Amino acid sequence: MKIALFSDIHANLPALEAFFADLEKRKPDAVYCLGDLVGYNIWPNEVIQAIRKRGIPTIAGNYDQGIGRMSNECGCAYKTTEDKDMGQISISYTNSLVGDDERKYLRTLPAHIRVEFQLNDDTLTLMLVHGSPRKINEYLFEDRDEKSMLRILTDANADILCFGHTHKPYHRIICTEPGEAPKCRHAINIGSVGKPKDGDPRGGYVMLHIDETLSIHDRNSLQVEFIRFGYDVEKAAKAVETSILPNEYADMLRRGF
Repeated sequence: MKIALFSDIHANLPALEAFFADLEKRKPDAVYCLGDLVGYNIWPNEVIQAIRKRGIPTIAGNYDQGIGRMSNECGCAYKTTEDKDMGQISISYTNSLVGDDERKYLRTLPAHIRVEFQLNDDTLTLMLVHGSPRKINEYLFEDRDEKSMLRILTDANADILCFGHTHKPYHRIICTEPGEAPKCRHAINIGSVGKPKDGDPRGGYVMLHIDETLSIHDRNSLQVEFIRFGYDVEKAAKAVETSILPNEYADMLRRGF
């Protein structure tokens, strides 16, 4: 079984269209969206409509939650005053663009999706969140302390935890109960379709490959494929520059930052 997971489109329609084209070639069995459909570009309504048209199960990102509530706060945790000021322009602009029907959709998105598998006498739980199981806008970076990450996975009863929000893809495997039957859990950041921050401007997403060999006792039994695809970055960047959005967001798209 192939499960495609994508996140953090951020109103970047050219990137989303390229993602769908790439997905069509790979033919996954299931597709899930982990949120942040809107913000930072000019196509929030078109992105929402494209995902709804395809009936893709979707959870709320922090930006979706803010826009759904017509708030001027996106829970983005900007680090500098300059970043915060730019962010205020983005959320105000996005609020001015989003239609009533699209806003209602964002407001009713669930906080997480849980999928259970019964394989090899093991029950495995796949949990999909935006930031973390604890908070929609918590950042789970790759260098988080192992004990802290394990506690988050255990408290959420998640054998496989997939999330976005940081826009930086990675896969960490944490095994406990050493010996012949370790219990292994997976923390997977699926990256970003429309606003990568890992230095690669291409869009990114994850394909999970699940078969009958998947086991909580084998750290290598889950196949996680990180996929990158090209798209018209310049079209997305110029759309920012011709809007009231700060030009810095266009530069970020070009640099993958």
